[in-house]
Amino acid sequence: MRELSRFKTISLITFLVLVWGVSWPIYKIALEYTPPLLFAGMRTLFGGLLLVILLLPKWKEIRWKENWPIYLISSIFNVILFYGLQTVGLMYIPSGLFSVIVYLQPVLVGIFAWLWLKEPMSALKVIGLFIGFIGVTVVSASGFSGHIAVAGIILALLTGISWALGTVYVKKISSQVDSMWLTAFQCVIGGIVLTGIGSGMESWSDIVWNVPYLFGLIFGAILGLSVSWIIYFTLVNSGDASKVASYTFLVPVISVFTGTLFLREPFTFNLVIGLLLIALSIYLVNRKPKNHIEQQKKAA
Repeated sequence: MRELSRFKTISLITFLVLVWGVSWPIYKIALEYTPPLLFAGMRTLFGGLLLVILLLPKWKEIRWKENWPIYLISSIFNVILFYGLQTVGLMYIPSGLFSVIVYLQPVLVGIFAWLWLKEPMSALKVIGLFIGFIGVTVVSASGFSGHIAVAGIILALLTGISWALGTVYVKKISSQVDSMWLTAFQCVIGGIVLTGIGSGMESWSDIVWNVPYLFGLIFGAILGLSVSWIIYFTLVNSGDASKVASYTFLVPVISVFTGTLFLREPFTFNLVIGLLLIALSIYLVNRKPKNHIEQQKKAA
């Protein structure tokens, strides 16, 4: 896949972090009216089915016999494990601590992409990734209060690992499959599994079909999952996976800002410091070495 222009890359990254950032408070409100697994399963399934309908004119690009293992593996890592472990894990530890552990993902993507995809790993990139993780930790520090169970920490770590593995896997097989159909099938397969598990563990009668719930469901199905996953995979497939992943450090910051504006959650000094650290992280991860710049000038 050819590289995107700088303007298109910045536009897509901005859209992605904004959508994922505002998703957390939207889902937080919706979850007051629905069991968690059923909500995760339904919004994933509906998002996948919507994509299938839109992509029907391109049905020849599915190549099911060749690609079904890819669809299945991607759905396991990027939907079933990511959303399933996340939903269950939030029951055991505070959301702030959980999000910090999950956002080890960009660091893990950098390591896995280096080992598996042979992407370059400079000292600056390593430092930048860890500074970004520290920034997320600072932003979420106020959420560390409450009971902390070992099971919750393990589930949060597994959530981050599954997301990182899913990201690198999709990057590795990007030339073999259409990214739009990959997104559609991972959502459909993952949505069926999560809805099935939710049906066995939770009660459909507990869903309150009101405006906040329906808005969260529709937002999640269209923007929060189907559209955002397509954009994320497009960015990962067209560039350095660890560089793209570094921008997801901004998601908790956007989430906190949104919570401050709409849920009247406190605006803290930690947020400002964390944002500065994350900005420094993104700069370091995306900074090109001097020798690389000199080579580009010579080539020009």
